[in-house]
Amino acid sequence: MRENIAAAMKQALKDKDQAALGTMRLIMAALKDRDIAARGNGNSEGISDDDILGLLQTMIKQRTESAKMYRDGDRPELADAEEAEIAIIKGFLPTQLDDAEMQAAISAAINETGASSVKDMGQVMGYLKGNYAGQMDFSAASQAVKTALMAKD
Repeated sequence: MRENIAAAMKQALKDKDQAALGTMRLIMAALKDRDIAARGNGNSEGISDDDILGLLQTMIKQRTESAKMYRDGDRPELADAEEAEIAIIKGFLPTQLDDAEMQAAISAAINETGASSVKDMGQVMGYLKGNYAGQMDFSAASQAVKTALMAKD
């Protein structure tokens, strides 16, 4: 994962793509911050690929919220810039599950964990995060899991 990010940054430099280069620098800075924090906790290797996926998803979520606020504030040029960054960051994530695949994964997670009520939601979400990191929007999945578990009650 780190190699892909570094290679994309080099390519953006060669192509003189300022938007991509700026986004790559933001990713690298966030990655470096997380690595420093991980080293402080005794992990000399830095963060894992799963943690990098989580970092990228967090960055996408932040930019999505910013783009929405810019659109609401009648600043479409800033919203467009945020959405361009989102597109670049998404290029590093695995293929996202569509709604049907996400529902199938949630059903499998509920069956696998033996969840029977909303109290078991943490187990189901833990299973999904462990097996589908970077492949789904966990805020949407959380709502779907809650709905599925409420139907079981």
